[in-house]
Amino acid sequence: MSKIYVYGDNVDTDVIIPARYLNDPSEKALASHCMEDIDPSYAGTVEPGDIIVGGANFGCGSSREHAPLAIKVSGAKCVIAASFARIFYRNAINIGLPIMECPEASASIQAGDKVSVDFKTGKITDETTGKVFQAAPFPPFIDNIIQSGGLISSLKARGLAK
Repeated sequence: MSKIYVYGDNVDTDVIIPARYLNDPSEKALASHCMEDIDPSYAGTVEPGDIIVGGANFGCGSSREHAPLAIKVSGAKCVIAASFARIFYRNAINIGLPIMECPEASASIQAGDKVSVDFKTGKITDETTGKVFQAAPFPPFIDNIIQSGGLISSLKARGLAK
């Protein structure tokens, strides 16, 4: 089970990773500044397997891949939100960050809850409240990209990229 970080609607990419850090080529450095403008404690407390829960339009703003990359490298297992900005959704898949769209789970899950996620079935269980939510499971081609660690790794594994 995972620790939960809850954020509201319209969390934009500049909040996920502030633009002032985009010139640093280190993924770990990006992760160390993840969410700092909205939650200064996030980068210092997130642990592998923790979950971010957002509201509507999570990841809106610029189209940079830095935002989902910072989340993934910080250790977050996935992001559950009511909805995602379209480009953030695609960027998250491209870098291998699982994201689940489930308005009911987004509205119900609270910080401090213990949550488990089954990516194969799309089942999200709030172990604290006993509530079970259903998100759409990933289609096989998206699941393959995520399981491979991202689009480039997926293409390399299939011999389609060097």
